[in-house]
Order: sequence, then C-alpha cells, then structure tokens
Amino acid sequence: MSWAIWIIVAYCLGSIPFGLLMGLAKGVDIRTHGSGNIGATNLGRTLGRRWGIACFILDLGKGLIPVLGAGFAHGLIGRWMTDIPAQDSWLWLAVGVAALIGHVFPVYLRFKGGKGVATAFGVLLGTFPTLSVAAGAGMATWLLVVALTRTVSLASMVAACMVPCATAIVLLMIPSPEEEASIAARMSPPMAITLLVALLVLIRHRSNIARLLRGSEHTVGPSET
Repeated sequence: MSWAIWIIVAYCLGSIPFGLLMGLAKGVDIRTHGSGNIGATNLGRTLGRRWGIACFILDLGKGLIPVLGAGFAHGLIGRWMTDIPAQDSWLWLAVGVAALIGHVFPVYLRFKGGKGVATAFGVLLGTFPTLSVAAGAGMATWLLVVALTRTVSLASMVAACMVPCATAIVLLMIPSPEEEASIAARMSPPMAITLLVALLVLIRHRSNIARLLRGSEHTVGPSET
C-alpha cells in the first residue's frame, strides 16, 4: 500500500471519536459534561475511570495501528531513524501526523476533536524503536507529575515537552558511521515530529493553562471511579 493511502487511512482512523461514541452508548453526550472534551479524561470524569481507561487505549490505538502498519509494510520497524533515508522517515512520520490531526480535527465532527495526548502517544510508540523510547520517557514523566500534582492536564503538557528532549538524547546516543551532516539531516524528521506534538498539545491545552493560572484546574483523586 502506498504512503498516500496510509496517510488517508491514518486520518480517517484518527477521526473516529471513541470517547463521544462510548458516551452516547451510555446515553450521555460528553460534549455537554465537564470540560466538553471528547477525550479519555473527560469521559472518565463523566462515566467513571474504567471508561476513561478504555477510551485512552482506543485513542492510543488510533495512532499506533496505522504507524505500525505503514512501518511494517515499508520495512522500517526496528530500524533507528538515523539508519532510515530521510524521505522514508518524513513519510512514515506523516502517517502519524495524519492520525493525530484526525483526532484533533475529525472530519466526522466538523473538525472539533480532542486534545491528542493518547493518540500522540500511540504514534510515538508505533515509530519503533527511536520514538518508542522517547514515548516511554514521556509516559514515566506523565505518571510522576500526576502522582505529585493529581493534575492530568499539567502532566500531559510536561510529558509532551519531555518527549523531544528524550528524542534528542536517544538520537545522539546512537552510534553511526555516517558523516556528521548526514546524521543531522536524519535527526530532523523525529525532532520535527516530537516538537510538533509538544506544540500541538500545549495549544490544545490553552483553557487548562488558564485554569491552572487561576488555581481552578480539575484534579484526580482516589475517590474517582
């Protein structure tokens, strides 16, 4: 399957609003509850933690499945980004970006979607191994910040900013016999995608940033189910 087809499939899959569909299945339109967001966090607050976890897994899968599929189809899985031709790297990452854009701007909901954290994590995990390692660092950061602050939005933003930093460290640690200029060129795609993800997550959390500054942001606690 060509790269163009993978990109289209990724966008269409990313556009599926699992959070909204799960809420409607329970007779609840989560767009009218809590923050009004269709993502896992708002679904969890509205219907319970188990529903939020299920939605997170499904939203993660929207990013993971097309990226893994495209990677396998083009023989890229298991290869470090510095060993992949730059053109293939850009096209592979374009599949992930399409899935993420689909979640944030879904065609099925007039381009009003979620904040993209779970789907972005799936995209990073699917770009194995380079960005999977960075995704692991991001998830560890997310868990730590949630444990310390009980604030999911803050954890998501800090984790998103951690990912490009972890990506740079991973890429610089990979030994390569290539010339320095070639290595720099091949580092550009993964750095570009992780910086884009971080920027998009921050932009989509504008309202959360405002509430954090006012001291009125939602928190999670052991009493939530």
